[in-house]
Amino acid sequence: MGKNKLKRFAINEQSENVIQAGKQIYTTIKGNWNKVQFPHNQPIILEIGCGNGEYTIGLASHHPEFNFIGTDIKGARIFKGSVEAKEKKLTNVAFLRCRIEYILEFFEPNEVDEIWITFPDPQLKDSREKQRLTHTRFLDLYKKCLKPQGFIHLKTDSRELTDFTLETLKNYPHKDLAYTFDLYNSDFLPNHKGIQTKYERMFLAKGKLINYLKFRLD
Repeated sequence: MGKNKLKRFAINEQSENVIQAGKQIYTTIKGNWNKVQFPHNQPIILEIGCGNGEYTIGLASHHPEFNFIGTDIKGARIFKGSVEAKEKKLTNVAFLRCRIEYILEFFEPNEVDEIWITFPDPQLKDSREKQRLTHTRFLDLYKKCLKPQGFIHLKTDSRELTDFTLETLKNYPHKDLAYTFDLYNSDFLPNHKGIQTKYERMFLAKGKLINYLKFRLD
């Protein structure tokens, strides 16, 4: 393991906006985000697989009236978002290092108001279908921590993942579905506030279309 990674991990251990194994708060945060982590009791927006935290940071900058939590398993990625949040003095941002499969260990039922899934690995091989973050095994997890009227948003360059999600939702209880296969030529674009991840910029440079959909679980 490189020295830079070790240094980043050490900083994460001291960062108040990083929740990870080894910290006491890691086992007590469930149901208590607005009591012990954030200075203001506000609706919670969760980003699944936040990577370097660009979307979490971007949304938090535009919406100080919400609290934002980015989740990822990679500590070196979370480090970048954590540092940027501190540099921008964003007190409505936190990062949770965990696997998505264990998300219910950190959130009570109805504790989350909204979920974003931004440019996840589409897991295109048939053998990896259950690893897609809009598979029913994950939707069932989201449903348990999400408020009844909370939206789930998916943003991806993968038409295959978008089509898979739409097919999944045909056989899954949902409502208020809206989507586009070309975000940048749609009425949805203004709602994204110009926020782009590293992957989004890369895909756009290659001329790829950005897909976006949102829905509520019923």
